[in-house]
Amino acid sequence: MNNFVSMKTMQTEEILHLIKQTDRFANDGLSKTETDKKRFVTNLFYEPSTRTKLSFEVAEKKLGFEVIDFQVDYSSVLKGESVYDTAKTVASIGAEAVVIRHPLDNTVQELAEQLDIPVINAGDGAGEHPTQCLLDIYTMYKEFGDLKGLNILIVGDIVHSRVARSNAYALRTLGANVSFASKPEWQDQRLDFPYVELDDAIETSDVVMLLRIQSERHDQPKPIEDNNYLEKYGLTIEREKRMKKTAIIMHPAPVNRGVEIDDSLVECKRSRIFKQMEYGVYARMAVLDHLLNKEEPQYGDNYQTVLAHVD
Repeated sequence: MNNFVSMKTMQTEEILHLIKQTDRFANDGLSKTETDKKRFVTNLFYEPSTRTKLSFEVAEKKLGFEVIDFQVDYSSVLKGESVYDTAKTVASIGAEAVVIRHPLDNTVQELAEQLDIPVINAGDGAGEHPTQCLLDIYTMYKEFGDLKGLNILIVGDIVHSRVARSNAYALRTLGANVSFASKPEWQDQRLDFPYVELDDAIETSDVVMLLRIQSERHDQPKPIEDNNYLEKYGLTIEREKRMKKTAIIMHPAPVNRGVEIDDSLVECKRSRIFKQMEYGVYARMAVLDHLLNKEEPQYGDNYQTVLAHVD
């Protein structure tokens, strides 16, 4: 693996190796050798971000990397410089990896094919968000230990969600049962996963993952509070009461409280939303460490061997 761009083509062993490394950083921290290593990386964020950008920065600094600062509003992007030329520039001055978020689909994939240094996808348009997926999967492993046969319900603006795509691809690879619940106009028939009624599926799901309404990607954006969305398509208190006792609530954030999820449920006992954010640092450390240190993974005969020490 030379880049980290998409979950769609990743093999089970590759995903589980990164889960194992995520767990190592979460539990064991860093060795003296690791923290002594100095490398330069840059984060090219062409879209706003809080969790992803900050967790990448924390991950990079924990690993001892120097972060080359980049801000779109103070860069030559405003003079018409292309994404490739910007990335090639930071590579030329010493960056050994590029983390990029961009509003257009396929931009990250194209860049990965053009550069000689690792490219990490931090979200490409409505395409994929593989590091978010990695931290989501790690959250589920910490909760259940095994994803085979789990029922994962992803709810919301599917057609515009890069999180839904990456998670659906990877979870199916790992043996989970993935289904979507969405307004009809927000369904994406290009994705080969079943659509279900939220009120039917809520009682049998092990994980209910809510998605933010991607208003910025809609052709005709409407206020997110319109049309009683929460009551029709969101996680209300009444729906939460019908969830399995062992089921958990997840959300990639940012959360629109009172829209896709009732405000009181964001930090309720079964919510793992802020735990996901915590794990995001370790997941991104695992990806950066794997790509830059070129460690050869030791795969077991099955994923239970690989994940034996994941609590």
